[in-house]
Amino acid sequence: MSPLPDYRPKQLSLGPLESEILEILWEFESATVKEIHDRILSDPDRELAQASVTTVLNRLAKKGWVMCHKQEKAFQWQPRISQEEAKVLQAHNQLNQFLAVSNPDMVAAFADSLDAASLDQLEAIAQRIRAARQAREEQ
Repeated sequence: MSPLPDYRPKQLSLGPLESEILEILWEFESATVKEIHDRILSDPDRELAQASVTTVLNRLAKKGWVMCHKQEKAFQWQPRISQEEAKVLQAHNQLNQFLAVSNPDMVAAFADSLDAASLDQLEAIAQRIRAARQAREEQ
């Protein structure tokens, strides 16, 4: 897993349509409202107003997930972080939430319940923790 990115959106939680539009932006790398809208409507069972796409993009911008710039006559929308960075941030956030509500005995019980295949993953996590501690001590 990659290290935490330098940039972090203000709000990590996303609704279903926000997630869908962000996925489209990651695929396209940069897109106009019309391009995103056309992509969503490529599913014949979907109905969505173009204004709704604009509203969702503005919400994503306010949350810090996307940015917009004017290119010729249209506004181009781009994700502010990559899909990989988003996965790292979401995983980090979930782990922090788990640890915040868990006492040490619960965390230990969780670690004890891991099967043999997971032990390699657990060791990899432990190595990263050791490396992070060492890096902090060297600063």
